[in-house]
Amino acid sequence: MVKMFGGAQHFKLYLYFVVFLLLFNYNNHRMKKTGIILLLISLSFTLYSQENPKKDRVVFKESKNGFYQDSVLSSINNFKSLPDNQEAQKYISMDFSGEVFPTDTSSYTNFWHNHPLSQGRTGTCWSFASTSFIETEVFRITGQKTKLSELYNVYWEYVERAKYFVRTRGEMSFGEGSEANAVPRLMKLYGALPAGSYSGKLFGQKVHDHEALFTELDSYLKKVKENKAWNEEYVVSTVKQILNHYLGEPPSKAIVNGSDFNPKEYLEKVLQIKPQDYFSFMSTKSQTYNQKGELMEPDNWWHSDDYYNIRLEDFLDIAIDALGSGYSLCVCGDVSEPGYDKYSKVGVIPTFDIPASYIDEDSREYRLNNQITYDDHCLHIVGFQVKDGKTWFMIKDSGSGGFDAAPRGYRFINEDYFRLKVITVMVHKLAAKKVLDKIIK
Repeated sequence: MVKMFGGAQHFKLYLYFVVFLLLFNYNNHRMKKTGIILLLISLSFTLYSQENPKKDRVVFKESKNGFYQDSVLSSINNFKSLPDNQEAQKYISMDFSGEVFPTDTSSYTNFWHNHPLSQGRTGTCWSFASTSFIETEVFRITGQKTKLSELYNVYWEYVERAKYFVRTRGEMSFGEGSEANAVPRLMKLYGALPAGSYSGKLFGQKVHDHEALFTELDSYLKKVKENKAWNEEYVVSTVKQILNHYLGEPPSKAIVNGSDFNPKEYLEKVLQIKPQDYFSFMSTKSQTYNQKGELMEPDNWWHSDDYYNIRLEDFLDIAIDALGSGYSLCVCGDVSEPGYDKYSKVGVIPTFDIPASYIDEDSREYRLNNQITYDDHCLHIVGFQVKDGKTWFMIKDSGSGGFDAAPRGYRFINEDYFRLKVITVMVHKLAAKKVLDKIIK
């Protein structure tokens, strides 16, 4: 019978119409008739909008110079500008014209955080995002507003990679990228330093630029592997010399409030951060739920298997519950999407990708499995709001695209984007208590 009326929605509309006629014939009082008519009109529009949802359009946009070209590259002494007649490249995007999104930072419930900083010409978003997250945690725990050194983490990350490279005889993914949980891991090993004690920039250097640094490290390690020169002490010593040349050597102590602290003392006594209190989560059907597993991403070069794998509904709930309880969080995921726009400042899922109602564990897994969803950026969620029944997240972004339009250094994504495109979440264990209580007995 449903097919006679063109589908379930049409059948529902027909039933509403029948009810309307029965009520109309039962009582013809003018006011009641008016109310019934208005009710029917409202129901009709609701059914029509459900059956005919707004469809997003694909457009092709030309790449334009932005913060990366105008501020980062122009600050590098050896940078040579591209010729003016070079043909502009085009990329696929959602058509954002006429759309209005919640991009006013003052409309968000937000947490204290330092002003957004550019990571420059580096692949160190993981350190910028996670270090910012730890700074917010320091404020939550102690009330201190402190600025930590992102490059201190980067320095020791390369040292740890060099050790791993030798131990695995070069069988590892070597790049600039890493994961958010690298920072607590490194802090446990090496402590932390204030940004004023170690900038990772040489004298006169305006922006972070690791192109030459990475090229030299990569070339050196390839020669180590080629020559089977598996002397860990010598390799680490050489890598430190390269790092010292490009980043400067980290100091062995910092002076804070008139007292000397080594990096581990500074972490424990001043910052009062316990690295072991920060847990990471993922959501994939390829591994058993409610157990720890390995994040299968190249940036997880040390094969960390400390990720709690949880169902998608719990994955989103952790973020919402954490923010509602006064905790910020650090996330990593895919920002190379047609619905992630540096000018509109938002991350949304267009209907030509998938309608929001179809986003579930299966659609997420399909994209993870064929790498349509890929881990290419880490970010710090510093605020939230609920608009039209959906949670929006305010994100601090160190990537150059985050600085191409106001508010500079921020992005805004909704919960649909979070469910489909965010791959990992790192948060304090107490913020994830509701989910962890299901797992840890």
